[in-house]
Amino acid sequence: MSTHNRNDAVAQTKKSRVASARPEDERLPLGSTIAYGLQHVLTMYGGIIAPPLIIGSAAGLDQGEIGILITACLFMGGLATILQTVGVRWFGSQLPLVQGVSFAGVATMGAIVTSGGGLPAIFGSVIVASLVGLLIAPVFATVIRFFPPVVTGAVITTIGLTLIPVAAMWAMGGDPGADDYGSPANLALAGGTFVVVLLLSKVGVGAVSRLSILLAIVVGTVVAALFGMVDFSAVGDGPFVALPTPFAFGLPTFEIAAIVSMLIVILVTLTETTADILAVGEIVGTKVDAKRIAAGLRADMLSSAVSPVFGSFTQSAFAQNVGLVAISGVRSRFVVTAGGVVLVVLGLLPVLGRAVAAIPAPVLGGAGIVLFGTVAASGIRTLAKVDYRGNMNLIIVASAIGIGMLPIAAPDIYAEMPDWFRTIFDSGISSSAVVAILLNILFNHLRAGNSTGPSVMAAAPPRAVREDQLDALQEGDAFVGGRLVDADGNEVPVVRPGH
Repeated sequence: MSTHNRNDAVAQTKKSRVASARPEDERLPLGSTIAYGLQHVLTMYGGIIAPPLIIGSAAGLDQGEIGILITACLFMGGLATILQTVGVRWFGSQLPLVQGVSFAGVATMGAIVTSGGGLPAIFGSVIVASLVGLLIAPVFATVIRFFPPVVTGAVITTIGLTLIPVAAMWAMGGDPGADDYGSPANLALAGGTFVVVLLLSKVGVGAVSRLSILLAIVVGTVVAALFGMVDFSAVGDGPFVALPTPFAFGLPTFEIAAIVSMLIVILVTLTETTADILAVGEIVGTKVDAKRIAAGLRADMLSSAVSPVFGSFTQSAFAQNVGLVAISGVRSRFVVTAGGVVLVVLGLLPVLGRAVAAIPAPVLGGAGIVLFGTVAASGIRTLAKVDYRGNMNLIIVASAIGIGMLPIAAPDIYAEMPDWFRTIFDSGISSSAVVAILLNILFNHLRAGNSTGPSVMAAAPPRAVREDQLDALQEGDAFVGGRLVDADGNEVPVVRPGH
């Protein structure tokens, strides 16, 4: 082989490697990786500590014991995130997904606690249900063919819309029982943070624009401190270093009713994580197949099964961080791995966790408006790819989003329904996914019984005429009986392509 041909072959090999490289495998400088990872942690911190706060309070734990729950959730969330992003054989989607305690099981776990089972019954049910979820993950992942854009677009849009109330709650102060909840000062702080995000996003410096969320949170916290709206007094309370203690709340117990209830939660978690994997894959612009979904679900279930050993609960992907990937444009999974390392450190150093927890909720709310709105916008972008002509895709989207928004618009709508029903449909994400999948199967896979004529719910095909075609028409031209005639009734010949 000549030197010229050899060089061409080497260049071609390099080009093919670049072409085959996945966007999520990009490696950034260490400083940028850590900064972007910290941005992910700040975005989801409030969400990851909320479940242990709620469940710990329901279990009657004191502040010190609740603190142990929180550090355990941070520690396990970090390990789960590292497993999900780095990946090992059979485990981990290798996508930029942050893992943390799933909200899907909060109501069920609260019911288990109040029924007398206590935390040990929760831990036992999570272990058993997660192991079952681990076994069925490959089967569950085969539903990828039932997730075309009409389904994923509707679910991604619903994910963003269901998160907007979280941003609103943060913007108002985070605690509905507080005296200043919804005060003008809180809303002004949230609005100011929102404006800073927009201004920094407009800056021509790429690094500043991509770090706009993190920088806006820092700016918002500094402004809040100047006005006395930040309380750092609790940062020094408690231990500086704390190692997670296995079975700190006692050995798990295994109650049939609790396990059955938690199995429903696991099915919901599998559905939500599948939706998040598809959403982030769409945003990153990478291929997501059944094999990759199965690996992501296995990581979810393995992390969930191990979590109770250290005092944590079911793990799942955090939807709000999907929005951060979309708005920052940073698609590297190793950035999220760095965020996982930060979470592990926070779990080992409670003093750092308490410092992050001091960030005012309105600051997070201002940033959350942009983050969560971006998720919805990504879903709308996916829905723009859907063909609505002569089919029922329009009603699929309408029904999925409508059903998904019901528990958001009326949180008590299913209050009188059975617990298993509420576990599924109280989550706008899971209910939207269930409806979208079932209707897509009904109308697009089970074609038997479909009307041969267009349904009244089908979108009419759009009509358009090119501008150059209009320029060829003259005053008085008209179509009569399928023929183009001029003002005098003479037929205008139509020249067909190729003639």
